[in-house]
Amino acid sequence: MAAAHYTVGVFSRRLALSDKYYIMHNGTSSRLIWAPAVGLLLISWLAIAGLSLQTRPDAEVIAVLFPPWWNSQQIFGAAAAASATVVRLTGVSTLLIVRPDDHDGLARLRRAGVLLAFDPQAIAACLNIKTKDI
Repeated sequence: MAAAHYTVGVFSRRLALSDKYYIMHNGTSSRLIWAPAVGLLLISWLAIAGLSLQTRPDAEVIAVLFPPWWNSQQIFGAAAAASATVVRLTGVSTLLIVRPDDHDGLARLRRAGVLLAFDPQAIAACLNIKTKDI
């Protein structure tokens, strides 16, 4: 291993050249320097996506995501138990476009097992999902 020593202004740092990346003098990897920036990027992306995909309280039609380990019978049974009418199917088997029957429909869907509820227009725009009319 070759060692390099450089001076920038009054700051001095000794780097040891490794096979894959540089190890700083305190033993931390230079790759870890980017971890906070990447974490902030992911958190901000999720926050923006969550805010833009939110359902409106007065929405007539919503897109709901059921657990991915559920089969079709469980998904349609949960939608029927919540008194929601299935409007469209999507390319993703656990994502349905439904019409709850009244103002309490979203709460009933969540109790029936819905993981996430989205604005269906936002989902179609983001994912470009081809839908099948029923």
